[in-house]
Amino acid sequence: MKRFYQDAAVVAGESGFEIHLDGRPVRTPAREPLALPTHRLAEAVAEEWRAQGDVVDPRSMPFTGLANGAIDQIAPNRESFAAGIARYAESDLLCYRAEGPTELVVRESAAWDPLLEWAMARYDVAFRVTQGIIPVAQPDETLARLTGVVTAFDPFTLAGLSTLVTLSGSLVCGLAVVEGGHDADLIWTAAEIDEAWEVEQWGEDKEAAARSAKRRHEFAMARAFCETTRA
Repeated sequence: MKRFYQDAAVVAGESGFEIHLDGRPVRTPAREPLALPTHRLAEAVAEEWRAQGDVVDPRSMPFTGLANGAIDQIAPNRESFAAGIARYAESDLLCYRAEGPTELVVRESAAWDPLLEWAMARYDVAFRVTQGIIPVAQPDETLARLTGVVTAFDPFTLAGLSTLVTLSGSLVCGLAVVEGGHDADLIWTAAEIDEAWEVEQWGEDKEAAARSAKRRHEFAMARAFCETTRA
């Protein structure tokens, strides 16, 4: 889409901080006002619009995309959307450990045990950890409590959390970033331990490396988005 505006501004409105292009409010794909919950997030979204060249490229506007999703898709169905995220606790990556070799087992334990311990202390839950890929059922109390935690988030936080969880394959990793203040780069490295091990053993494929870098960037953007929704 060719750029059709000169400037983007943040304007305080009844439903939040709105984005205006040359004085006209921006609307989401569903024709809802693009209104953000915090001034910091609104400024970040406005800056994406300001940074566009002659052509507006949505792929270079991750915060705008997440905000659109929060307003159009998540807000009308917040509880069901949250339940979908919470279901990752049923098969959380951190609960499925390698059977070998020993070095990989040790690496997983060193990176994943502290995250599970954090979640157990933070939410007063227990996890069942197994080796291999045979499913292990998590305690009903754990699933219920974590569902309640996720359901309490606002639509914008859910938008960022959803990306964190789906990319890492771990609800605990997502919550550690959003609520635990854990470093996103360290969390991503922990989530990618198995992939990194494969690269060490067999070498790196350029296409796979590019995909991994893209996913890491998306993970970092989701973390930043969550931070600005709660500032």
